[in-house]
Amino acid sequence: MIEWRPDVPRWKQVAEVIRGRIADGTYPPRTRVPSVMQLVDEFSVAQATAQKVHQGLRDDGLIYTEPGLGSFVAEQQ
Repeated sequence: MIEWRPDVPRWKQVAEVIRGRIADGTYPPRTRVPSVMQLVDEFSVAQATAQKVHQGLRDDGLIYTEPGLGSFVAEQQ
């Protein structure tokens, strides 16, 4: 379980965990990352918070979303 820091928004803390998993190879390129609902279940956050995690990771170019299929780790340059 994550130890929440009060000075950092929760979505950023969850995104840090997912970034770490991408960096250490837990989620290799072109593999699926946890869905919004899986993030809700794993981290006990609100659905809106989990959606912000996905949006932040997309904005950073770490993941991409295929409608109807899910979100996947992007190839790193």
